[in-house]
Amino acid sequence: MSRWFHRLALAGLLGTLLLVSLWAGWLFPPRRLPPAAVVLAVGLPLLLPLRGMLHGRRYTCAWSLFLSLPYFIHGTVEAWADPAARPLALLEVTTTLAWIIGATGYVRLTRA
Repeated sequence: MSRWFHRLALAGLLGTLLLVSLWAGWLFPPRRLPPAAVVLAVGLPLLLPLRGMLHGRRYTCAWSLFLSLPYFIHGTVEAWADPAARPLALLEVTTTLAWIIGATGYVRLTRA
């Protein structure tokens, strides 16, 4: 069962990384900033826990939950405020919820 939660957390993290990169880079690029800079600003923090999560480290899964919160908040605010970006925002909320549920379940099931 813990393996299922681990895979859900990884899918949520990778899905969020892919989605925010596509969103900021190609689908809705910013008008005032270079899209590459925005992709780096929103994508690089998601690479920090990737190695530890790929190796199934409990501690990394636990602290990555703090990292998921700004992306969840961003998705909910965009879904509320921008009707044009609502489908992408709801997809971001879905991927971050998968990340949160998966990481929480994995940490709880693998504790000593």
